[in-house]
Amino acid sequence: MDIYIPIILLFVLFLLNIPIAFSLIASSMFYFLFINDSIPVSLVMQRFISTVSSFPLLAIPFFIMVGSIMNYAGISRNLLAFADSLIGHKVGGLAHVNVLLSTLMGGISGSANADAAMQSKILAPEMTKRGYDLPFTAAVTAASSSISPVIPPGINLIIFALLANVSVHSMFIAGYVPAFMMAAALMITIAFISKKRKYKPSREHPASAKERLGYFGKAIPALLIPFGIILGMRFGLFTPTEAGAIAVLLCTIIGFAIYRELKIHHFAAILRETIQGTSSVMFIIIGAMVFGYYMTLEQIPQDVASMLIGLTDNKAVLLLIINILLIIVGMFIEGGAAMIILTPLLLPAVLNLGVNPVHFGIIVIVNIMIGGVTPPFGSMMFTVCSILRVRMVDFVREVAPLLAALLTVLMILTYWEGLVMFLPNLF
Repeated sequence: MDIYIPIILLFVLFLLNIPIAFSLIASSMFYFLFINDSIPVSLVMQRFISTVSSFPLLAIPFFIMVGSIMNYAGISRNLLAFADSLIGHKVGGLAHVNVLLSTLMGGISGSANADAAMQSKILAPEMTKRGYDLPFTAAVTAASSSISPVIPPGINLIIFALLANVSVHSMFIAGYVPAFMMAAALMITIAFISKKRKYKPSREHPASAKERLGYFGKAIPALLIPFGIILGMRFGLFTPTEAGAIAVLLCTIIGFAIYRELKIHHFAAILRETIQGTSSVMFIIIGAMVFGYYMTLEQIPQDVASMLIGLTDNKAVLLLIINILLIIVGMFIEGGAAMIILTPLLLPAVLNLGVNPVHFGIIVIVNIMIGGVTPPFGSMMFTVCSILRVRMVDFVREVAPLLAALLTVLMILTYWEGLVMFLPNLF
């Protein structure tokens, strides 16, 4: 029974609002200092260092930097104008633009919280000026930001590929269909709500074909970045890590030479944001990997897999149980940390029943993105509510139908493997 004390301690620290990385490391060190002292502490410290001595993990700071450069390079503004020209004339136009912008930006920023913060500052004030209720604006902004990390080069796609030992390229390709389904579900829900509340379009008349073509032309450089990354990896021109460096270079060139909004003095802020974002993500990964080392030593993943298989040998039922578990855990633990902790525990069970690991990865990532919008500890919820100063109770009321739409998509993705694997099987 002593071997489960670190897990109990971990959840106690979470509930006490101790930062996730510190909770993981403290729980792990409790095990190595007081429960299993047969392993030298120096060996555990080597585990800390070896965790970050991984070439594929270099992709993370590169893609974080891409998201930061994007905000200074004029990419966001050009994508916003293009999205507005496509759908701004619809009832609830700006709310639709909010979702479409997250979808278009997903392949560039790859970060839900970055997308939520950016749209809270740029698009949300314009929505409230046009008569949208502030809590509804916050709910749409948070829910739409859940799309960004599902589209490559989402950081969670890279992390899951490393955890599950699957191709980063396959994870990237698999993200497109689920992300577009999430966008469609949110836009359908927003259309019903906007029609009922009589929210006005952002433009009185549809944009002309010439106008749309003009905005599309300006947005092309930004839109080509994710496709260039995917094609480059597909044809073996570069690795996922090298793709991150190339994405930084492309965004920099676009910002300097095409949009001409990126300036030399912006790079001090860009580097500061990159270091801050990378350090927080990597610290969580280090803590999770050391915690995973403890679980591996005690064979806890095998025990959990045996327990789940003991509950049922039906793949459909097992996936339903895992979805419920992930949603509940996602309500209390930050999504990235939940994925890092639970993937090694759950993966053996689903592989034993023949679930494709890439398909399972998409299920996990969509789950944790929904968790990021769900109270009481959803990270995108906190980001949006703090920036827009919205009460959580008002946010929860407005986000409920949007969460229902995302959960519907999750169930479809869970039980229709061919839909998720369609593009990966083609490429």
